[in-house]
Amino acid sequence: MKILQLCNKAPFPPNDGSSIAIYNMTLGLISQNIDIHLFTLNTNKHYKSDSQVPEVFKHKTVYTSFDLNTNPTLWGAMQHIVTKKSYFISRFHDLRFEKKIVNFIEKNPVDIVQIEGLFMCSYIPAIRKVSGAKIVLRAHNLEHLIWERHIQHSSSWLKKMYLQIENKKLKQFEIETFSTVDAVVPITPKDAFFIKNLSNVALHTALTGTNIEEYKKEISPEFNTLSVFHFGSMDWIPNQEAVDWFLENCWEKIKAKIPQALFVIAGRNIPDKYKNINDSSIKIEENVPTSAEIYNKYNIMVVPVLSGSGLRIKIVEGLCFGKVIVSTSIGAEGIECQPSRDILIQDSPETFSKAIIELLEDPAKCIQIEENARKFANEHLNFEPIAQNLVAFYKKLILEKE
Repeated sequence: MKILQLCNKAPFPPNDGSSIAIYNMTLGLISQNIDIHLFTLNTNKHYKSDSQVPEVFKHKTVYTSFDLNTNPTLWGAMQHIVTKKSYFISRFHDLRFEKKIVNFIEKNPVDIVQIEGLFMCSYIPAIRKVSGAKIVLRAHNLEHLIWERHIQHSSSWLKKMYLQIENKKLKQFEIETFSTVDAVVPITPKDAFFIKNLSNVALHTALTGTNIEEYKKEISPEFNTLSVFHFGSMDWIPNQEAVDWFLENCWEKIKAKIPQALFVIAGRNIPDKYKNINDSSIKIEENVPTSAEIYNKYNIMVVPVLSGSGLRIKIVEGLCFGKVIVSTSIGAEGIECQPSRDILIQDSPETFSKAIIELLEDPAKCIQIEENARKFANEHLNFEPIAQNLVAFYKKLILEKE
């Protein structure tokens, strides 16, 4: 089986949620001896030099990247107000990249075109013209749902009005895409349920798996037992909302009970507003070399996400590292682990704060939840069986055209 994998973000190094999801899926497909050809945009916002990509990975995926500036501009936003096209989508479309895709498919027929995320789906019409391959959208999220939730928390009426206009177009494009592709592979059962209510498209749910053996818990000499950390790409609006909510509603309550507690904001592209906080109980860890450095140095992971869709990949990582995680219900969507056993779920500032305080005061409870988290990851998050089931689904899908 030959698969063309189209990505809106370079997957290596896998240092944020979507690149981890792409990279681990690619490794899973490689483990099933699939002939993979990976084409990716390499955007200004998430630029990653090709020199960072291991030669083995390049060889196994016939790796091809294309530099593109997808940064939004005021002029671009204004132009799209009067068109039916979504500016969220059109920023990722480039005729030069489209030509590369078409030229490749014409010379190298493929069985499956796996599109990583909605933002690459504007290339579907060009692909249909030159290929009879089955086109599959791997839906990392329900994109319009993320923006609906974000708009609810927006304080600027002008921004809210603009986003409502754009999100209406995005939703229409997303629903139309479900009818355009041959199948959708959502990451979570909840997203699958939403999609099923919007379309009759073939569905196969495939969690973001991992190579569990790569997630080795090695406690750092600098490990802080009274530390709490948030880890994620801080240029993603739901992560900023999450940290803001935690700081405004929880952190002072926690410090009042445990004055020595430390809150760590870790990740990429951390805005200056966090760096400029004058509080010795808050620490910034930006652009760390590896995720393991954070997971092995700090104690309790918090995921107070208020908006978003799909799967929080950092929770997957946290489970694999055997971390104690306190999350909101939205933050933990898509991961069917047992609350209070594998993860703690709390939605109000009072109960969220109380859960963290109790964990900081009870190391034995932390250890038990850590063991349960790692056990869950071993049993449910290994990428090989996930990829094996996906390949079986693809084989059936291919046969439908014969």
